[in-house]
Amino acid sequence: MINTFFYAVIIYVNILLLYPVFYQKGRRIWYVLFVILFLIIAGMLRGYAIISAYNFFLPGKTRLITLGALLNYITAGILVYILSLVFRIAIEYFKLKQQTEEIMAQKSQAELNLLKSQVQPHFLFNTLNNIYYEAYKEAPKTAYLIERLSEIMRYFVDETIKEDVAINTEILFLENYISLEKIRIRHGVNIHFTKVYDPDIRIPPMLLMTFIENIFKHGIDKSSNQNQIDIALTQQNGCLYFKTNNKIYEVDPQKKLNGFGIANLKKRLTMLYGTNFELDTATNDKTFIAFLKIPVA
Repeated sequence: MINTFFYAVIIYVNILLLYPVFYQKGRRIWYVLFVILFLIIAGMLRGYAIISAYNFFLPGKTRLITLGALLNYITAGILVYILSLVFRIAIEYFKLKQQTEEIMAQKSQAELNLLKSQVQPHFLFNTLNNIYYEAYKEAPKTAYLIERLSEIMRYFVDETIKEDVAINTEILFLENYISLEKIRIRHGVNIHFTKVYDPDIRIPPMLLMTFIENIFKHGIDKSSNQNQIDIALTQQNGCLYFKTNNKIYEVDPQKKLNGFGIANLKKRLTMLYGTNFELDTATNDKTFIAFLKIPVA
């Protein structure tokens, strides 16, 4: 009974306490030290308990508590500890294997769901193409806008899931978005878009969209015929520079500066580039200026 009790103590203290608290959290040295101390104490207590019980029930055959006897009990405890460690590692292995299988199953299900979700968008693209050809015969301008909308939707489905896209693909998306936004502006808008870059570079998708979206939310006066927007995308010395300039028509200019779009963009840039980027926004004489600098290969 004493042996069984101490063997159980060694096994469960290692499995439930020492291993998860120290070894799994990377404190390997502390784990080794506490294991050694625990096995010495448990072995000595087990030796004292067994020899004392032996002398109590068999007083005529007294056994002495010697260092050699205690070392034998400590050694036996080490063997039990090794078995408990192997058992604990085996539990972790099968748990990890089960988690891996679950992740693979979830991944397969996610891929299946993605394929299913792409059926309807592509059906919609084909339908839009058919509408485009019909509209082109009667209203070429309407057909042009339908084509822009189709390309924007295709971008969302095919490109935004990628880690990076060709710079020309990103610019085409921005230009399509601008074309559709201009429909809502009664007197039109004068947009000057400067583009000087290597067409082979790639950038994360939707990285520049926040600035363009903010322009049409806050930098357009629908009752004015003097709307002017300046956009510049240039590449120099291994960096890509994106700058927008537009008037401010909202009551509180700081609303734009503290909007969720800029804040979310900054978080995304931090995840992508760490501190290796520049993002600035400023107001100057009722003009809003946004500036972004990122490294490109």
